[in-house]
This record gives sequence, C-alpha cells and structure tokens, in this order.
Amino acid sequence: MSGPAILARLISKPGERDALTTVLEKLVAAVEDEPGTLRYILHHDAKEADVVWFYELYESQEAFEAHSKSETMAALGPELAPLVGGRAELTFLSVVGGKGL
Repeated sequence: MSGPAILARLISKPGERDALTTVLEKLVAAVEDEPGTLRYILHHDAKEADVVWFYELYESQEAFEAHSKSETMAALGPELAPLVGGRAELTFLSVVGGKGL
C-alpha cells in the first residue's frame, strides 16, 4: 500500500474560516509539485462553521516529513497564525484499501 494518511482538523478563530481557507489554498497549490504527496484535499466541515479538514496521503513517511518541513509550510506560518484558534489536531492512519488507491 502507500505511506501514512492523515486527517488534520484546523479550527479558525470565529468567523475567519474563509480567510483561513484562502491561505490554505496556497498550500494546496504548492503540494501539486511536491514529490510523494499523493492526496492533499481541503474540506469545510458541514456542521462546524469554523472547522476545516485536510485528508493527506503520502507515499512514505519520508515524503510526509519533507512536506512538514517544506519551505511553503514555513512561509505560510505567519499568515496562518492570526487566523487559527489553536494547534491542528492530527490523526495518523494506515491505509488498508479502498477505491481510488
């Protein structure tokens, strides 16, 4: 199968989800050229107005670590800081199988 999968939950400060999404869309665009990042999908939560989710899938642990330490991640930190209401919650998963893999 592939490497790690991650569900990342980010909570914006009240009313800042759209602004947070705009910054996160820059990250989505940047991973297009990131080797080893297989899926990187941004979602709005259907019930919680200030919550966004990422589904991430990497070909290896090394690819995930490279993504986490990328220049883009570092550069966007100052833009994200005033919009988020705390640290991202990360849930690490191991892919078993499914459609689209």
